[in-house]
Amino acid sequence: MATPQFILDIRAKAGDTLLFMPGVVMVVFDDRGRVLLNRRADTGRWALIAGIPDPGEQPAEAAVREIEEETGVAAVVERVLSVFTNEPVVYGNGDKAQYIDIVLRCRAVGGHARVNDDESLEVGWFALDELPPLGPIARGRIELALRDDPTWFAPAPAPGLTDRGYRAP
Repeated sequence: MATPQFILDIRAKAGDTLLFMPGVVMVVFDDRGRVLLNRRADTGRWALIAGIPDPGEQPAEAAVREIEEETGVAAVVERVLSVFTNEPVVYGNGDKAQYIDIVLRCRAVGGHARVNDDESLEVGWFALDELPPLGPIARGRIELALRDDPTWFAPAPAPGLTDRGYRAP
């Protein structure tokens, strides 16, 4: 299911007002160093695997669940790559949302990549030099997953300053 039931329940009361929601985004690698991607049914674009944690669910649990639900791949979470608030989005039905994404590096441990639900048109493993078209944020997240940097986050301006001065990975 593309929209979790708890979000539909909130929407029934809140209408299309902007909802600030958690999201998990996974950069999943296999033992050959390939990245797992899906071509999303809602946009037709290739993307990293992503989803919304259920109420009370830990981000790593949500990540493992979403990877399996969407792709049939069993995975483990290795580390947090970044925490980032995205720009607001407006969906075709007028609903507005803004996500704070927790981006996780994951490693496949079983299963076979396939379309496993109605959220994907295609699912596949891609070598880093053969990635399909991806937006700059997704590419930045893959690059971050290849480094051993500390967790990335948008820094807060020093007290009294107004310029944020950061770039999303």
